[in-house]
Amino acid sequence: MFPGVGTVVNVVTVLVGATAGVVLGNRLPPRTRDLVTDALGLVTLLIAATSAWSVLDRDLAAYVGTSAPMLIVLGSLLIGGIAGSLARLETRVESLGGWLQRRLAGSAGSEERHRFIEGFVTSSLIFCTGPLTILGSLNDGLGHGADQLFLKATLDGFAAIAFAASFGWGVAASALTVLVVQGSITVIGVALGDVLPDPHLAALTAVGGLLLVGVAMRLLRIREIPVADLLPALLVAPVLVEIVGSLR
Repeated sequence: MFPGVGTVVNVVTVLVGATAGVVLGNRLPPRTRDLVTDALGLVTLLIAATSAWSVLDRDLAAYVGTSAPMLIVLGSLLIGGIAGSLARLETRVESLGGWLQRRLAGSAGSEERHRFIEGFVTSSLIFCTGPLTILGSLNDGLGHGADQLFLKATLDGFAAIAFAASFGWGVAASALTVLVVQGSITVIGVALGDVLPDPHLAALTAVGGLLLVGVAMRLLRIREIPVADLLPALLVAPVLVEIVGSLR
């Protein structure tokens, strides 16, 4: 199979799942759709917890010291958050969602527009911030197979059904984000010829888990955390691990 096949399959499952979710969602009352969103928020919180647990990874502690992992995660979020806020990533992602809504959904009321954007932003973050996104795309690019992305595609397809039942066609638009993000990482994998060391990947996974906590809080309507502004933390984490590890 060719490099990138995992991303192609992932995009297809998101589109199919979103279409099924829209058809199903139109038959569900708003109260039921809200309940579906709450359930997704709780499951996202569970996934986030399992990812964030990587901050206690033994390889990470051995590389940077037992007291450093928490500080590395904190530093990654602070530095990445400041960079993302200055770059106005959240605003740009929302603007992209609005542009896609106007192109794909035509004219609609403000409530429908907000629903489309929220579906696009939330789905894009969930589909593209997990560890399988990065590790699976890298391995696909390195020629190690796309098994991880096939698993992710299956999970995303079912998640797209549930999200689209609540948010509508904005979830289908997130397939574009999946294509760009995973396709880019696959290209990087082809160029790198190697994967991140285990300590660096553990720190990245832990940071990604905390970002998913922010996504879960949005889904549960607890707080609208600008998670997109925090995305640069995923790039900062491996760098901080390397800096701290080299100073020991």
